[in-house]
Amino acid sequence: MQTLPKAEHRQLQTPYGSCIGAAYAWAGGQYCAIHTDTGVVGCGIYDVDCADEFGMAFAIAKGTPEHPLRDPEDLYEARIVAVSRSARQLGINTGMTGMEALEKFLTRDTGS
Repeated sequence: MQTLPKAEHRQLQTPYGSCIGAAYAWAGGQYCAIHTDTGVVGCGIYDVDCADEFGMAFAIAKGTPEHPLRDPEDLYEARIVAVSRSARQLGINTGMTGMEALEKFLTRDTGS
């Protein structure tokens, strides 16, 4: 019998507002992300060049084999290692934590 991979989406509450956490896992690996209405904090599986091509705001964190990023909450303290141009325009930079990037995504000035 085929075993389906784990696929999970849930609402997360941060000090800066709500967002959607996503996690996927199967026998050979896993990935996770946090989605906001402005952009995404994701694990190293995501490609910043592709995000740039489509004008998407992405901040990428990277786990290690010893400490993989399995659940969206793992991204909170993970360090950002790459950002798309759109994310950089929002003030997100490498070296920030995922939570610091989420703060920028969730509290940006909408001009309204």
